[in-house]
Amino acid sequence: MDEQARAKRNAGYYAADLIEDDAIVGLGTGSTVFYMMDRLAGRMREGLRATGIATSFQTERRAYEYRIPLSTLHEYDVIDIAIDGADQIDPAFRLIKGRGAAQTRERCVAEAADAFVVVADKGKLTDALTAPVPVEVLSFAVPVVMNRLAALGGTPVIREGVKKDGPVITDNGNWIIDCRFPRIDEPERLEDAINTLPGVLSCGIFTEFTGKTSIVVGTPEGVEYLSL
Repeated sequence: MDEQARAKRNAGYYAADLIEDDAIVGLGTGSTVFYMMDRLAGRMREGLRATGIATSFQTERRAYEYRIPLSTLHEYDVIDIAIDGADQIDPAFRLIKGRGAAQTRERCVAEAADAFVVVADKGKLTDALTAPVPVEVLSFAVPVVMNRLAALGGTPVIREGVKKDGPVITDNGNWIIDCRFPRIDEPERLEDAINTLPGVLSCGIFTEFTGKTSIVVGTPEGVEYLSL
């Protein structure tokens, strides 16, 4: 296991140990979250009881493999803790998410959670948000949204599928536009401007959860736990 994998494993395992008995747990998407699920499954074999709310088909499949019981927001509209990854994290705990094209469901789960724990390695920490912003868009509205994103100062590109022709299709049946901006100095304003465009379901800028967010930063040797 290389150093980055050890860092992700350490972050994921630490986050899994934050889960209390009988908790309803939002299960994010991504490689670091899957390490968390591995540890959670081990704790459940030892007697811990927990129920997951998956944020993607991939996470749902992994939960079935680990025998982690799942439910939905219809059953539990309040979640004890959501654990998820991020593409970038700034010093105010504002995030860019969505590399896995799951940011819309991830936002819904984070909104429902009492606590939001972000697992990451040190490479995700940054002084300012600069990563491309994923935007989930109704296919019908893609041309208009592309124009509006360009007017906001971005460079939008439709995300193309891998091992398939054409665009990436999200679990919700929509397209993803990746939009690169210069340094994002006012992420709250940009998030609001994008999310209010007709046809947009959710962009990957997350600024509204900082008050309940903590960060578990994995290193090859251990973890650093950050809170505001």
